[in-house]
This record gives sequence, C-alpha cells and structure tokens, in this order.
Amino acid sequence: MVAVFGKPKRKLSLAIITFNEEKNIQACIDSIKSIADEIVILDSFSTDKTKSISKKNPKVRFFENSFQGHVEQKNLAISYCKHEWVLSLDADERASEELQKSILSFLEKDEVTEDGFQIARLTHHMGRWIYHSGWYPQRRFRLFRKDKAVWVGENPHDFIELKDSSKGGVLQGDILHYSFLDFSHQITTINQFSSIVSYTRYAKGNSFSLIKSILKPIGKFIEIYIMKRGFLDGIPGLYIALASSFSTFLKYAKVYELEKKFIEKPSNMRKDYGEKK
Repeated sequence: MVAVFGKPKRKLSLAIITFNEEKNIQACIDSIKSIADEIVILDSFSTDKTKSISKKNPKVRFFENSFQGHVEQKNLAISYCKHEWVLSLDADERASEELQKSILSFLEKDEVTEDGFQIARLTHHMGRWIYHSGWYPQRRFRLFRKDKAVWVGENPHDFIELKDSSKGGVLQGDILHYSFLDFSHQITTINQFSSIVSYTRYAKGNSFSLIKSILKPIGKFIEIYIMKRGFLDGIPGLYIALASSFSTFLKYAKVYELEKKFIEKPSNMRKDYGEKK
C-alpha cells in the first residue's frame, strides 16, 4: 500500500459493482483505500458475505440494485459517486503499486487538462502473468471525470468512452486482474458471458449464420495464437486461444437456440437479467 504524504488537490471516488464477491472485494478495496476518498459499491443483492465485508470499511458507501447489465450497472455506480474524478475497478482487480503511485501523483498535480486516463490491465492465469494473446496491455479508460465519461459496449464486454472532444491520457502501472481461479473457472465464465452476448445480440435482431459459426472460431484462434502472439505465453497461451475460439462458437450456437425458439433465455443466465425492478 502506498503511503499518502502530500495533500491531494482533488478527491477521488472508487466505483465497484459486485455480486457474490466475498473472496475478492476486500483485496480490491485494500489496493486503493489509502488514496480514494470514498468507495462506492453497487451490489446486485449478493447471497454471500459481500455486503457485510464491504460495510466494515469506513470509506465504503454501499448500494443495491437489481442487475440489468454490466453497462447499466456501472453507469449507475458512477452516478452515486460524489467526486469529480472516478476510478472504476472490478472486484477481481487490484491497483499495482506503480499504479497507486501514478494515481497519487495525478491527485497532487496543480493542473489537469485531461478528462480521462487509460490504464493497462495485466491478467494472472494458469500460474503466470499473461503478456500476449491480446490480453496485455489492453489499455482502457478507467480514471475519468464523472461528467465526461460513460460506460458503453456490448454486455458483458463494456468499456469507458469519453464524451464529445474530451482529451485523454495514459497512467503508468497496471490494473492486476485475477480473473480466473483456474481453467475450469475460465470455461464457466466463457459459458456465462457467451450466454449474455448471444441473448443481447438476439434481442437486437442479430440472426444465426452457419458460415460464420464455422469460420469465426477458426479466425479467432489464428488471431489470438498467431497474430497476437499467444504462442509466447506458452501452454496457457495455447489454451487461451482455444478457449477464445470455443467462446466465439458458443455465441453463434446460442443465437441459433434462441432463433429457433428452443429456449427463451440461456439456462445459466440470472432469471432477472435485464428486468427492471
């Protein structure tokens, strides 16, 4: 944890959305609590200890809302933040020590002309940090002025977009991503996320394509393993490429199920997904 010695010239809100994150949430909070002035957690009615663990932290402001989608939930979390500057993290992410120092330096600057800053994300998977396969540096806007940014994208693959002619910069350091416990967890996540993507695409009117369901997975493997040098990540790089190819196939297969009315919604999606309460 980075010690704060100077007096920051601006205040920072940390925004996190959660659902059953009792194993991750405290480590996420600990990685930034010495720098953030408030920590906004928007939970979608967790059934584990996420709420009790979160509320033990004095800087946490805890809210609950039914889950309507990653984009929608993250934008709502931003709206609850009190301060002009917001850092957005997922519960399975941590701020590296270098990133903490970069953020602290930014908070102490006399003048800031940027409206948002991109930060690299480094993922730990299958016993190693993944530096290729399209997983790194994968810079995205994560620190931004509240009124100059919005979460957009196709659920669950969301990203921050700066509004109008806003100016962006880059911060040094990494967001450390502990996304998967193991390969089984990755496959479970792929199955869940492909359901959300297919359901979202079908709702928008996208139709099934046999040719794409065959060619797109092959193209995805070549993209990850060859074009994005996944082979340099060793055996994990090979498995990441294969899993990404499988994920692409699943999205088309599930759109086919929806289009043929075999199902109304993939069975591994939350029953209340997308429903307003």
